[in-house]
Amino acid sequence: MNVLHLEDVQDRNIGRVLQLQSRQAADKPCLLTNNKTFTFQEVNNIVNRYALGMKQLGLSEGARVSIFMPSCPEFIFLAHAANKLGAIWVPVNTDYKEAWLSGIINDTKAHLLIIDSSLLSRFLEVAADLEYTHLLIRNAGGDSLPAEIVATDIASFEKLSAEEPDIPDIYYGDTSAILWTSGTTGKSKGVMVPHNVWIRSALNTHKLFGTRQDDIVYNCLPLYNAAAWVANIYRALVAGIPLALDPSFSASEFWGRIRHYKATETITLGAMHMFLWNAPEKNDDAGNPLRNAVVIPLPEELVEPFRQRFGLEIIQCGYGQSEANPIIERTDDGSRTWPPNALGDVSDGIEIVLLDDEGNEAGVGVPGEFCLKTLMPHIIFNGYFDNPEATRQAYHGEWYRTGDLGVKDDAGNFFFVDRKSDFIRYMGRNISSLQVEAAIRQHPAVESVACFGVPSDKLASEAEIKANIILRQGARVSEHEIARFVNDTAPYFFVPRYIEFVKDLPYTPTNKVQKYKLRKQSLSSSVWDRLHEDFTLDK
Repeated sequence: MNVLHLEDVQDRNIGRVLQLQSRQAADKPCLLTNNKTFTFQEVNNIVNRYALGMKQLGLSEGARVSIFMPSCPEFIFLAHAANKLGAIWVPVNTDYKEAWLSGIINDTKAHLLIIDSSLLSRFLEVAADLEYTHLLIRNAGGDSLPAEIVATDIASFEKLSAEEPDIPDIYYGDTSAILWTSGTTGKSKGVMVPHNVWIRSALNTHKLFGTRQDDIVYNCLPLYNAAAWVANIYRALVAGIPLALDPSFSASEFWGRIRHYKATETITLGAMHMFLWNAPEKNDDAGNPLRNAVVIPLPEELVEPFRQRFGLEIIQCGYGQSEANPIIERTDDGSRTWPPNALGDVSDGIEIVLLDDEGNEAGVGVPGEFCLKTLMPHIIFNGYFDNPEATRQAYHGEWYRTGDLGVKDDAGNFFFVDRKSDFIRYMGRNISSLQVEAAIRQHPAVESVACFGVPSDKLASEAEIKANIILRQGARVSEHEIARFVNDTAPYFFVPRYIEFVKDLPYTPTNKVQKYKLRKQSLSSSVWDRLHEDFTLDK
């Protein structure tokens, strides 16, 4: 362990943090994979080579790098390397394809596009529509590209110098990464995350968990997810402890992987921990090295049973988003009793109020939108990339509007009520109903469609997607065919669980669908249910 406290704001950038750890904890393990261990010095050397290679391709301060890769060490190295040059890395969801893939890459206006060879076929499907300056490929050896596409193999960087690059004067409020939202109110927005947000979150988790000398952080989240970086990657980097990296989550192998790495800290999102909880109990469930876990969301009634069953000292929950993380934090270690479903304590450096649509503070027990004001510089996002209007609309005066609703009791505890904007929480993702509708409308038989969330029968905090579809006059198509079309042309998690062909939809006088009326309708026995049909999702 080599915790960096980083009181000097000049040290609060990711490239500088890695450089400091390579000097102070050179031979200590930094990154663990299934068959290899990298020390802090080795990681820093690789990152320096990658930085030089990208600089030779013209990457400069403020430029953007789109990374379309599965979770792997190279992804982390590339992100660090971009930041050492003062550039900005932008992860691309590896489930994206066709218009979703080309749209995000083009909206990023990237100088470099980096793809993994395993995703090459998906890239080639949209290559003619993409705008970028240079292409990098990981593991390009056995793959052939069309003659008109010129690419550099990342492996060529391994022969370059490992000397520290001439690091520009990086300000701790400069943007480190752009994370694209799921487009809950329409077009996705690029959240510009400053260096200091990552570092503040890492130091905060270090304090809450009480880092120990033998701690090892385990990550099996996808690296396009902000939580992987907030709770795992940057947390381990700042604390000077190892990060164990697996490519994906497996409920059946999770505890085996925890034991393999001797991991003591991790984070699970969405239904991941519910899969663990619903697995058959074993006598040795608590016989694992995991000590602390961020578990979001976990039903109130399972917090203490989950902690006891798996032998955890601390379960941390809370509330945050890509724009501001953390906002509210809750630590359950058996020493404090929380009101049921309370979110926790407001994070340091943030003030929170609940405001109504007119900007008035909501009273006790009255729903209002979570709005926050920062009490110190650069602890929330820098705005939305290339979208000043969306940034302006996100604020009410000095208050950032989260788009989420909550209530407060007379003791000052906050509770989550609902999403203000119209999106669906499914499989740990916030999915835009508008984007799902757009995917379905591409089918030639579809006249109109409304998508909305139906409460999940597996996890109370999530919903299943239901699509009410009006077919074109004379069209003949099955629900199965609609679902297969969506699966073939859009991210797999856009495929609705429920599909119903209807004759009309409830509209307002301004021609907007009144989805609250649809949500009130009960599911009929005739509704097509993907889980009860002979349908297999192609991921």
